Amino acid sequence: MLGLPISQTAMAGVADHQDYLNGTTLALEEINAAGGVLGREIKPVIVDFDVLSPESGRVAINSLVDAKVHAMSTAFTFTPIPLADASASYKAPLLWGLTQRAMTDALVKNPEKYRHIFQTDPSEVHYGYTFPMFLQTMQDKGVWKPRNNGVHIVQEQIAYNQTISKCLQEALPKSKFELAGITDIQYPVQDWGPVIQDIKKIGAGAVMIDHWVAAEYAAFVKQYQADPLEGTLVYLQYGPSQPEFLELSGPAAEGFVWSTVLGVYADEQGKAFREKYQKRFPGIMGLCYTGNGYDTTYYLKAAWEAVGDPSKFEAVADWIRTNPYRGVCGYMSMGNAFQECAHYPDNGYDVTATELDKGMAQLFFQVQDGKHKIIYPDALQETELRAAPWW
Repeated sequence: MLGLPISQTAMAGVADHQDYLNGTTLALEEINAAGGVLGREIKPVIVDFDVLSPESGRVAINSLVDAKVHAMSTAFTFTPIPLADASASYKAPLLWGLTQRAMTDALVKNPEKYRHIFQTDPSEVHYGYTFPMFLQTMQDKGVWKPRNNGVHIVQEQIAYNQTISKCLQEALPKSKFELAGITDIQYPVQDWGPVIQDIKKIGAGAVMIDHWVAAEYAAFVKQYQADPLEGTLVYLQYGPSQPEFLELSGPAAEGFVWSTVLGVYADEQGKAFREKYQKRFPGIMGLCYTGNGYDTTYYLKAAWEAVGDPSKFEAVADWIRTNPYRGVCGYMSMGNAFQECAHYPDNGYDVTATELDKGMAQLFFQVQDGKHKIIYPDALQETELRAAPWW
């Protein structure tokens, strides 16, 4: 049995978690149709929880422990430690696309307690560390001519966004770019007007909107397109990955840039997955947790079959720790103290890879003609950065 804590009714996380469940469902259907694992079908056990509530997370994990699942798999939670602690005595492998260094730091400090937990993507610190590299590459290629070298951070208050902001501020002095200003926002954002006026007042060459809610990003792009700062590259942290961003934004999304450390590649393997996913789940496809749910399920299948008994939790965890897996979102390798995927490109910080086939690539997208197109890194790009409508 595969335990799946999935946010279905909460105020936050539902879109990403539905993507994750869809990707997992596709993998389960394929695996079970082909005979299952060791001659047995994988049965999903799905429990609802709130990604913002520690208690809700604990209850979800405890219910899966009571169900005696053989592993747990989920997208993320914003309160990971309580969930990790709830799983610590049971020790079934827990794999999640958490994207949070605070949790993997806790694993480094207490490896015995958390040795069964694996982060199936790089941590959020790389969003901050890699942003100046991306800007430099766009400038070097001549596809973006910045009005100046300033970077303006518009930051939300949850720990995830604060960590990204902190890491960008740490990385900027090592680049040619500099911090131009910081604007604080608080979820839910009722009106982006004051933020846009702040963007125009500060006048930076690049702006990072360090937020996470797709619907609020959609409101932002509509307001911004009506009153933009000419020539400024506007980056929206991760949230546009959710299908509702394009659905709600419409033409207003054109030209905006975003990225994810956990994205479905557009190579042969990635395109094949996209095609069968969209056949199974028609409509706008999320490009992050769809692939992560799919990859994680196949990773567990490989581990269970290698060990020969899914109930041998320690042996399964040991196998995952020592055997990488190449999925539709890139290379998953847990052989490091953080038990998290290595980030590509190498930005000089923990944990990174110098070669594409040894890490998971952070994919930068631009909305072009109503579709998400990979523009960086070069090894995976589909097209070049295009001038935004307000340039």
